[in-house]
Amino acid sequence: QVQLVESGGGSVQAGGSLRLSCAASGLTFSWHAMGWFRQAPGKEREFVAGINWSGARIYYADSVKGRFTISRDNAKNTVFLQMNSLKAEDTAVYYCAAVYNSGSAYVPSVKGEYDYWGQGTQVTVSS
Repeated sequence: QVQLVESGGGSVQAGGSLRLSCAASGLTFSWHAMGWFRQAPGKEREFVAGINWSGARIYYADSVKGRFTISRDNAKNTVFLQMNSLKAEDTAVYYCAAVYNSGSAYVPSVKGEYDYWGQGTQVTVSS
């Protein structure tokens, strides 16, 4: 079955950096768009960044644009989220997600568009 396993979360001070990874198995990774979402306590799960199947198309939420970078390594079935200049409001559980997307330039940004989800990794930013 499909498995998405996030890693790289942790605690960091404001202004610091973290790099999240999401290793995928059970699917043809290079056919799938990948997304990162986050959910803070008491809030809805929100889109952070997405990348289409080839990596040619990328889309960011305005709140992270210029600070976060999404990338993928199709040879390693892994998607990454480099997070710089972290703020307290970035504190949340971060989830990766996947949806079949082969041949499309579209980057899904709504959680309902994704079929597969990881279990999440906690990111805590202290001010």
